[in-house]
Amino acid sequence: MRSVLEELFYGNICPNTDCRSANKETKQLTGYIADHHDNLLSTINDQQKEILKKFDDCYNELIDINEREIFAYAFKLGARIMLEVMSSTDSMR
Repeated sequence: MRSVLEELFYGNICPNTDCRSANKETKQLTGYIADHHDNLLSTINDQQKEILKKFDDCYNELIDINEREIFAYAFKLGARIMLEVMSSTDSMR
């Protein structure tokens, strides 16, 4: 059995997609977003479509950066919690 680090290295663990829950509320909201986006696209001209595409690209890049930063922060926080737990001198009662 491989270690967690090996599984992460080989791409068998993908934190940025594995943690997303596919609950009903998320699926529904994603559907609404897609529907509204498609409706908007059908009402605008080519120049506006190009602007919307650039907006979507920038927004997606921002989401990627935010997810990466949140992952790094949460990982560091989890490591700090483990260090505190492991170095605790309190006896378990």
